[in-house]
Formats: sequence, C-alpha cells, structure tokens
Amino acid sequence: MDIRKNIAFFQNQLTTNVCRLVAVSKTHPVEKIKEAYDAGQRIFGENKVQELCAKQPLLPNDIEWHLIGHLQTNKVKQIAPFVSLIHSVDSFKLLEEINKQGKKLNRVIPCLLQVYIANEETKFGLDEEELLALIQSGKIAALDSVKVAGLMGMGTFTDNKEQVRMEFRGLKKLFDKINEMKLPSSVEMKELSMGMSQDYEMAIEEGSTLVRIGTAIFGSR
Repeated sequence: MDIRKNIAFFQNQLTTNVCRLVAVSKTHPVEKIKEAYDAGQRIFGENKVQELCAKQPLLPNDIEWHLIGHLQTNKVKQIAPFVSLIHSVDSFKLLEEINKQGKKLNRVIPCLLQVYIANEETKFGLDEEELLALIQSGKIAALDSVKVAGLMGMGTFTDNKEQVRMEFRGLKKLFDKINEMKLPSSVEMKELSMGMSQDYEMAIEEGSTLVRIGTAIFGSR
C-alpha cells in the first residue's frame, strides 16, 4: 500500500470541495501514521480511547486527533487534554461529561452530535426527534466548555448505493434545518462528518465537510 500516493490522491480530490480528510488510523501502527503525516496529512481518526492515548505521545504535536468511535463517559477524561474533535456524541449525558472535563482543563472541547441514519441495529446515535429536542431544550446553552460544531452520521453498510445516498441527503437536510434555527453560541452547524472508504464520493456530493477514510489509505487491517 503506497500511503503517500493515497494521501495525495485524496487531498487532490478534496481540494475542489469544501471537505477535509480524516485519515482513520485505528489498528494501524505509529510508523504508518508517520508515513501519512510525512505526506502532509494532519487529521487522524481513532475509534478507541486506549489506542488513541497510546499513539498520541509518540507522534508530532501538530496532529489533530479526532475520536470517531463510540465514547463511554468514563473514558472522556483520558482524551480531554488533547482531542481536537469528538465525532460521536450520542447523548446529553456524554456532552455533560465532556463539558465537565473541559472545564477542569480550562478548554472548550469541540464535538459533533451523532445522528442515527442507518438501517442497522448496531449503530449509535440520536434520532431526528431527540436531536431537535436537545437543541431546542436550552440544555446545551448552559454548557460553556463544549462547542457543538455540527453533526456526524454513518450510512448503512450495504451495496444499495441509493439507500446510502438518501441517508446522507437526509442528514444534510437536518443539518440545514438546524442551521436555520436560533442557536445558542455553543452550537454552530459548521461540520458534517459523513462518508467512509466505500461511500465517500456520494457523501461529498451530498455535502460532507469531513470524510473518514481508513482502508483506502492504509490498506485492510
């Protein structure tokens, strides 16, 4: 797998769009991440807290680490000092814990609210009703050490491309709907994280601002 070539390919594809690449480095060794870093990549995504905390001290300080996997409240404090963006906030309870840890460190931690858009039991996330209720409740406005920067969604893992496109389109519609609402200063619909190795092109066409690519860069695990 030519990591440098793959990074160049994606960077080239994304420059014409308002979209950035999150290189998903989960389960890949530090050497491979360093290769991608040397090719100019700065945003890396990990889905396990333990693995992220082990890799972070071994790599350059200017890396933006994104946590893209399911996050348990008791693990927040481990990544709070350095994480650049948490993609997978799926409850107010988790948001409160991130706020608590951010406050201790005197930093505002950027987050995305994860929306359940897939036709699969195994995915996490808020449904549209829960999401709108949370945003309108005023609860987020009371948190001063988190910044909700947008939404994240994972399409169904299926060969039915039209289904996935409709899921992405639905998420973008919801993103736009929230953008038209009166939002507290702690909420800003700026990032829309959707699209992975198998469906990123569709996600970009439907308005993604962050694509999470692992296999197509680093090869299979």
